[in-house]
Formats: sequence, structure tokens, C-alpha cells
Amino acid sequence: MTAGSGESGRSTTTTWLHCFSGVAGDMLLGALLDAGADLDEVRSIVDRLGVDGWTLDAEPVLRGGIAATRAVVATSGDGQHGQRRTWSAIRELLAGGGLPERVRERAHGAFTALADVEGALHRTPPDDVHFHEVGALDAIVDIVGVCAALEVLGIDEVVCSPVATGLGTVDTSHGRLPVPAPATAELLVGVPVVGIDLPFELATPTGAALVRTLASSFGAVPSMTLSATGYGAGGRDLEGRPNVVQVLVGERADREAGAEAAVLIEANVDDVTGEVLAHAIARLLAVGAHDAWVTPIVMKKGRPAHTVSALTDPASAQVIAAVLTAETGSLGVRGTTLSKWPAPRAVEVVDVDGQPVRVKVTPTGRVKVEFDDAAAAAEALGVPVREVLARAESIGYHARSGA
Repeated sequence: MTAGSGESGRSTTTTWLHCFSGVAGDMLLGALLDAGADLDEVRSIVDRLGVDGWTLDAEPVLRGGIAATRAVVATSGDGQHGQRRTWSAIRELLAGGGLPERVRERAHGAFTALADVEGALHRTPPDDVHFHEVGALDAIVDIVGVCAALEVLGIDEVVCSPVATGLGTVDTSHGRLPVPAPATAELLVGVPVVGIDLPFELATPTGAALVRTLASSFGAVPSMTLSATGYGAGGRDLEGRPNVVQVLVGERADREAGAEAAVLIEANVDDVTGEVLAHAIARLLAVGAHDAWVTPIVMKKGRPAHTVSALTDPASAQVIAAVLTAETGSLGVRGTTLSKWPAPRAVEVVDVDGQPVRVKVTPTGRVKVEFDDAAAAAEALGVPVREVLARAESIGYHARSGA
């Protein structure tokens, strides 16, 4: 059953993830396909990565007597299990794939969380982290596939239940590790968890990264009108419980006309340098914040300090909070759910003496030039950037008006 869309601007399409038997990337993907995400559309989006050697199929199965869908990713050649890729290489794949913006941001957030955790565990810069199981093509397809399925269903907001974890040990490329594996445990910091007395890895690093970065909140089913349900199957049967992730999809009529949900993440800091603040802003923008800024304040005992703020989609709130905490060293952050009313705009490309420059054009005729493009064009042409800005704006205006 396909998720329905409410009246534009008046509702938020929400999915609730019930991870009572753990969570893995393929289980989430299977659940979203089961809830109505079109398999061909999901394949088409993942195919934009431009990587060969994979197939994605949906297999109907039973788990504990429940009809579920198992997402089956098969790989060959470049996609062999164990293929090593660095975070910087995966980031290039995501950036160059022509993915829809929200798919790219969500997948980028999940891989950023994985890279930061793996880098901290192995004392390696995040860009140099070599993913093993997670770097294999099947896991890349899982992560991008989940984000693609959310987009196909039009999901604006993800809410997640506490995540079940198992016991025992698991064999990995680093040897035999405890369950939950160190990377999984670190990714679940700040996420409600519940232990299940089963000797299996119920929550995987890929699944943990996805719920951490996609979910804007954790807890019971939010108030919404249900439009679809789905069940995504794991690879084995579990004793006494169905090995599935359950998803519920519905509409939350909680937005005023034209409003979109946003989350403001903030931290007050009084012990960091200007260089650190500037780097924190750059990192927040790099991982998907819509905007980030610093405001001078005065804290207790008259100490001068700063508030570091970032505005983001609810789906990216967890990863933005994690980056803000890591970069500033703050002992905590706060979040506020807001409504925003973005002005409609179209992105067009104009030609300034052979140099492509993007411009944003509103229905009212305002033209805003993308400064980075203008700066690059100015450098290539050997002219002042203000000249490129003026010419690009003029070209954009006249092209829009038909003059």
C-alpha cells in the first residue's frame, strides 16, 4: 500500500521504524519496499551512482509467521564483499551521482557518521577511513537504497523506536568482536536501546548509522493518520520473535500552510578559538546543514562566549548534533523544532564568456547568483568577481523575462 500525500504544506509524511528485532540496512530497505516504495524507481535512483556489478531484488518471505519483504542485493566484480573504499571515495560517488538532493544528504549523513566513528575507533582521519563490510558495494546499495526508498515514498520525517541489540560475538574483518560491535555501539550513543537475550548481531553498523542519522526523534508511534505499513526481513529466523523491522507510514497534520519542518541545533561554548568556530561552521555545512552561524553572547560570571547554531532537516538532526558536539567539544546541544517557509526558486545556469554560473530565480523575478561559481568564473577569466556577479545577474534576469 503506497503512502499517501497530504495537502501540500499542511501535513508531514512520517514513517515510524519499529526495531524490536534489531535493525540492518537490508531490513530497512525491505520494509520500505514492502510499504509501497516502487522497486524500479529505487533501482533507478541507486543506478545514478554510476557503479556496475550489482542487482537489487525484493523477495517475499515469512518471518515468524509474518509476510515480509527481503531486499536482496547481489554483487559481482567491483561489488565483491570486502571491497575496500575510503570515505573520500564514497563521498565522490555520492556527489557525482546526480542523486536527488534529499537522497544525497541522507546517504551522506549516514556515511559521515560511519566515517567519524570508524576514524575514532581506529585513530584515523575520517577521510582516510577504509570501510570493509560497510564499504562493500552491497552495503552502499543498502544505504543509498534506503534513502531512495524514503524519497520515493515522500517521507519527510523519520521517528524510531528503541533499537534491540543481541549478545555474544560477531566475526568481522577485524576479528571476533563483542555484540553490539564497537562501531555499532558508538553509533547508538544517544539512541534508546534494549537488550535481547539472543546470541546474534541484531543491530549492524549500517542499520545503526541509518537510524541515528535519519531519525529526528525516538520513542512510540507519533500521532498520525496511517496510510501504509511494511515489514522488512532479516536473513535468518529468530527463536520466539519475527526477524523483521516494521515501518508505519502516515500523515501528521501539524504544519501551517506552506510551512516545512526544520530543526535548530545549538550549543553555547566559551572555551574554543575563532579558528575552531570557523572549522565547526564549515563541517556543519559539509554534512548537510542548511545554514550555520555563530552569535556572540555573555554567559555566567560575565564570560564572553558564542552560540553555534545550525538549521537542518529533521532527518539530519542527529548527525548535525553529533558533528556540533565533536567539533566544539560541547558537553551537550539543544534542539528546537521549527517551521520554515522557503520561497519557491529554480536553479538555472547562465553562460558568462564560456564559464557556467548557477543562478537562483524566484517567481517574483529575483535573481541570486551562486557566489562560488562566480568566483571560479572570475578566476578563470581574470576579471573582478563583482563584474561576473553583475553580468550573471543581468543574463539571468533577461533570460527569465524573455527580453
